[in-house]
Amino acid sequence: MTALAAFEEIIDISGVAPRIEALLPIGVRPRQLSVRTLLAGMCLAQADHRPAHLTRVHQTLTSLPGDEQRRLGVITEWKHGPHLLTYRQTERTFGLVTTALSKDEPDGLPSGPLQGICDALLEASIPAQFTGASTSLAVDWTDMDSFSRPPPARGGPCADPEASWGHRKNNLLRSEDELFYGWYLSAGIMVPEENGPAVPELARRATVSSCRHDPVRAFAPVLTAMPAAGIGLGDILDDSGYAHRDAGAWALPLRQAGAQLIQDLHPSDRGPKGTHDGAVIANGNLYCPATPRTLTELGPLARTATSWQAADWERQTAELARYKLGRLTRDDQDGYHRVACPAAMGKIRCPLRPASMRLDRDRPEILQPPQHPQACCTQQTITVPPEVNAKTRQKHDYPSAAWRRSYARRTGAERGFATAKDPATNDISRGWCRLMGLAPLMLFTATLLVVRNQRILHAWNARQQENQRRAASGLPPKTRKRRRKTLTALASAPP
Repeated sequence: MTALAAFEEIIDISGVAPRIEALLPIGVRPRQLSVRTLLAGMCLAQADHRPAHLTRVHQTLTSLPGDEQRRLGVITEWKHGPHLLTYRQTERTFGLVTTALSKDEPDGLPSGPLQGICDALLEASIPAQFTGASTSLAVDWTDMDSFSRPPPARGGPCADPEASWGHRKNNLLRSEDELFYGWYLSAGIMVPEENGPAVPELARRATVSSCRHDPVRAFAPVLTAMPAAGIGLGDILDDSGYAHRDAGAWALPLRQAGAQLIQDLHPSDRGPKGTHDGAVIANGNLYCPATPRTLTELGPLARTATSWQAADWERQTAELARYKLGRLTRDDQDGYHRVACPAAMGKIRCPLRPASMRLDRDRPEILQPPQHPQACCTQQTITVPPEVNAKTRQKHDYPSAAWRRSYARRTGAERGFATAKDPATNDISRGWCRLMGLAPLMLFTATLLVVRNQRILHAWNARQQENQRRAASGLPPKTRKRRRKTLTALASAPP
């Protein structure tokens, strides 16, 4: 299948072309360039590693073979013979589309129709055999510079008033963030399920928002709308930038939509953070009040940790799990659930629970129980309201080995942005798109991610065919060589 045929199939499956055409005004004479042909030209221009310029789209359409140009309406019959599509006609159709999909009062967030068009295009770019292969998404945001100059320091207008000042990490020696004028691009990349087969890392959802808006709050409605479209939400993997937001901005809406969070906690959210009925609130769980503080203050394993440090860290996290209050029920309709004392569940030995003292001595023992026991120690179970650990509660105990293995899938989001910012393919740095406003930028970004998904699928299929060929020849699957050796690995290597 050629690139043009593949992009036309995606556009037809998504059904966005007739939806946009229904929003456009009816002129005196019919337009030569249809929305379907415009979207196909935008995808072809991105696939040819061209910047997101309308002149490039026009050049792409007019460079197609003659029969394809006639089929797509690039060449049509007029009164005085065949007429070739002009750049002005391309600009006219694109302007009508962006005007119909923009808000009457632009505020830096996409309109409902614009977001729906981009969601449909991305979903249609995923083949049918992979739509249900995984419900896990790795989410993140990145920076996108506006081609406009920033507004003057003393005030005044600029060419792109919807954009705003934002912060991004730099690769310099200093640790300060770098200011830029532009937008935030948020994306959800499909990653494998826990202990599931590998899947191609395809962009399934994306949105663009002005830097004056929080990218977390801008992207949450995009994900929570997926169940209504028949796409279930599974594991959502995000870093501390998402987890540090208030619960109403990220955690609660996603849990209500059926998602399970796997996230890195911000340093300010780690460790003991108060009590509930005497139980210690720490890292999204409730623990026995006699839990050693060194265990509740455990952080994630460092990347430079040695093998013996990793083994000791796993031993401590396993011991911490014994002090956790056990969950007995699921959340009810109001978000309440019940938990029980770890001694009552046979995980530790405590004098306040005489039956637990008959357990084997390989379990931790509480030597100094609280002098004035509270409800978690005196009652058989306690009720946990939804506001307790609303922001930090997640699928796995933080920072256990199970959480670490599951959270490692989040690197799919980094690879997704790396492929979108690769100078060898489509570099979305400043100047990539010289159009102003959110609607033009988001349409070109959606077509870029569609092209990026096709590139990932092509590499995936080639790798699967190579593995099948090697399996038929009796050879093991080809593995990637480790390109970098650390000083720790060199020092621990045998002589």
